[in-house]
Amino acid sequence: MEIQSYQNQAELLLKEYLLADSFIPYTSVICGIFACKMVYDLTQLFSSVYFKSYLILSKVQRNEWNNRSISTVHAIFITVMSLYFVFWSNLYSDNRYAGMIMFRSSALSTFTLGVSVGYFLADIGMIIWFYSSLGGIEYVIHHFLSLTAVAYSMMTGEGQLYTFMVLISETTTPGINLRWYLDTAGMKRSRAYLINGVVIFVTWLVARILLFMYLFYHVYLHFDQVKVFLDCHLNVNLLSYNCFIFAFSTKQVKLVHSYGLLLIFVVPFILSVMNLMWFGKIIKGLRKTLAKRQ
Repeated sequence: MEIQSYQNQAELLLKEYLLADSFIPYTSVICGIFACKMVYDLTQLFSSVYFKSYLILSKVQRNEWNNRSISTVHAIFITVMSLYFVFWSNLYSDNRYAGMIMFRSSALSTFTLGVSVGYFLADIGMIIWFYSSLGGIEYVIHHFLSLTAVAYSMMTGEGQLYTFMVLISETTTPGINLRWYLDTAGMKRSRAYLINGVVIFVTWLVARILLFMYLFYHVYLHFDQVKVFLDCHLNVNLLSYNCFIFAFSTKQVKLVHSYGLLLIFVVPFILSVMNLMWFGKIIKGLRKTLAKRQ
């Protein structure tokens, strides 16, 4: 009876507090941060037992080794969830009559974004703490933009579809991390290293170049909805400085914050430019690798 009582209390705690709609953003962020800590510790434990090369690495290299395992796990998680929401879930389907696509969200979509926010908070904290061994200023800018956009979308429920489209670009992260592991293990001249370079080229082209083109094309296809959204933001003298009252076809009323413009246009545009710059470096590196093989 006592065990059943504790079980009922635990279920009540989860339903009424931790997993209640109003608490989901905060619960999910905390879960994301704790998951990062858990993966870091497990990687440290597992690598010290099963990888002899791990023990001879410097402290800086071991920190990066552990950090890259966190980003790999997050990338796999957020890629799977983003692909589900963008291509398979009915939440953002054009056939679903549930209000405008700009404002559609669910408890699961919000929780998923919260976990990602927790990751970006943990990762940007490590990047700054160990600066610049885990990345330079470009990584700080990238993470700050991603953190801001994902957190905004999580808290307001605005533009979650486009946020998930951008997060699909995390598909490239496992391949990039594997390349670092191969390099650190002294396998730079191996066939695996060459294959990894080709895979990175293909995934980057698809997930960070073509996908961003699809994102802007999707905005164009749904511009009738985005236009009304923009009109609310442009008529700042008619409404308050920070937000606007937005009424749409279903006669529902939404509170639209002006930062939504950054989420839809500015952040994806800046990230797409950065992706193009990094893609140029990937092409250059792949050419060098192929030239050495010949």
